[in-house]
Amino acid sequence: MCRVLMVHFSGFYAWLKEPLSQRALEDARQTELIQQAWADSGKVYGYRKLTDDLRDAGETCSENRVARLASLAGIAAQIGYKRRPGRYGGKPAVVADNTLDRQFEVDAPDRVWVTDITYIRTHEGWSYLAVVIDLFSRRVVGWSMQSRMTTDLALQALLAAVWRRKPKQKVMIHSDQGSQFTGREWQSFLGKHNLVASMSRRGNCHDNAVAESFFHLLKRERIRRRTYITRDEARQDVFDYIEMFYNPTRKHTNNGMLSPVDYEVKQQKMNEAGV
Repeated sequence: MCRVLMVHFSGFYAWLKEPLSQRALEDARQTELIQQAWADSGKVYGYRKLTDDLRDAGETCSENRVARLASLAGIAAQIGYKRRPGRYGGKPAVVADNTLDRQFEVDAPDRVWVTDITYIRTHEGWSYLAVVIDLFSRRVVGWSMQSRMTTDLALQALLAAVWRRKPKQKVMIHSDQGSQFTGREWQSFLGKHNLVASMSRRGNCHDNAVAESFFHLLKRERIRRRTYITRDEARQDVFDYIEMFYNPTRKHTNNGMLSPVDYEVKQQKMNEAGV
């Protein structure tokens, strides 16, 4: 071997005895921490959130360093899949003004909720997911899954939000102009539960960007990485993502890298302390 490498035997054996450099050892140690943090996130975090995780653990590291080590370890964020065509069609029965007007920053919980519906593919056919998200913390406060995209699907998600949060004041609920949100049944429910409607302009997904962003995360970080045999299997996985990961654990840049639950707890403590 030494003849092939054109080095002297003494130099070769000296190289074998030489330990790894301190930098190489540190790279290996932090790469292991990065891999663990990535695994703990369900293998969905990119280098920015991994950097934040390491800093939370007391590590000193830059985003560039974590990005380099993550890349060498084969760690990368996932990519979502496309929206199903044909979401919009027909003339809505009742249309509300776009009162929200893309004002997505809210200073207190249960002031503004946004809602939307997406689809999930299973071997049994499509399954539809409706969510209600509190803009204050980006927390999913209500959700429902059914095999058909009906008004009842949307109402069950909203009912879950009302039951869970029990708001004491009027709440704005922002949606698109889909038929599930413009019918008399939806409007009647809003009137009975102290909710006021706001609606995106027709066909303008950016007016409901927070809900769209959540669905993008859900599909990128979970759904696209699974094959669901049954609708029940899909529902169980969505439950796990929302209730066990997204709400209590997933870091959110809008919350100062806190999860929705942690952000609400922090804000409540600050309010109680008069900060």
